[in-house]
Amino acid sequence: MVVAVGFLLPVLWLVASTSRSSTETFASSSSMSWHMLWPVHRTLGNLHSAIDNGFPRNLANSVIVAAVTVVLGMVISAMAAFALAVVDFPGRKIVFGMVVLSFLVPFEFEAIAIPLAHTFSDWGVTNSIPALVLPGLGNGLAIFTLRQFFLGIPPELAEAARVDGAGWPRIFLRIYLPLTRPALIGTGLILFLFQWQAYLWPILVTTSDGNDVAPVAIAKTFAAFSSDYGRVFAETAVLAIIPAAVLLGLQRYFVASVAGTGSKN
Repeated sequence: MVVAVGFLLPVLWLVASTSRSSTETFASSSSMSWHMLWPVHRTLGNLHSAIDNGFPRNLANSVIVAAVTVVLGMVISAMAAFALAVVDFPGRKIVFGMVVLSFLVPFEFEAIAIPLAHTFSDWGVTNSIPALVLPGLGNGLAIFTLRQFFLGIPPELAEAARVDGAGWPRIFLRIYLPLTRPALIGTGLILFLFQWQAYLWPILVTTSDGNDVAPVAIAKTFAAFSSDYGRVFAETAVLAIIPAAVLLGLQRYFVASVAGTGSKN
């Protein structure tokens, strides 16, 4: 518990800094005292500054991009994982190896992101929601997670359904999906965090401030000689609270996606 509190101190300092001026923030951080975590003079000026400079719109862009990615990404990942786990087709092991390789090499790696950004520019889809969403739909880690869960479902269920005349779509929708709800929620969290913390890719495919997602908007707050650090702290705190709330709210489902088995009723 003591170690946990020690790691939590920077987060508490960040939250406290959202309601005090930049001068007080850096003055209180010079020594360990209760002023470090409890502002002496509280102010809402930092939040007002963030609102006045259009941060709610950037935050809305992040929410839209993350939500669309989660919904479409879960559909694509579930179908791909089902095919790799259940359907026996030529080259399945090779395809699975490519899926594993895709998440071993980070997408934010310049050798992948920059050429892909040039391709999107040639297609004329930059500065749009589809440009921000499309690269996150085929997430290799999400496919891998669901595939491992699908492998835990007894194959006899699919074989019995095939004998009764059911096709692969019906087996997927009526047997596998209902048994993998915890894994689907865990996959949704993976897709959500992937898009919520994305930085390099949004910079490459968006050029207007109105289309920026929240992390890019925060980075643009810093100027060469002066920066509104109070506004930066406020925006960063809001950006961190949202995924923390989502993770805490869905924690039990995420644990179940790791510990559960597909044979549960």
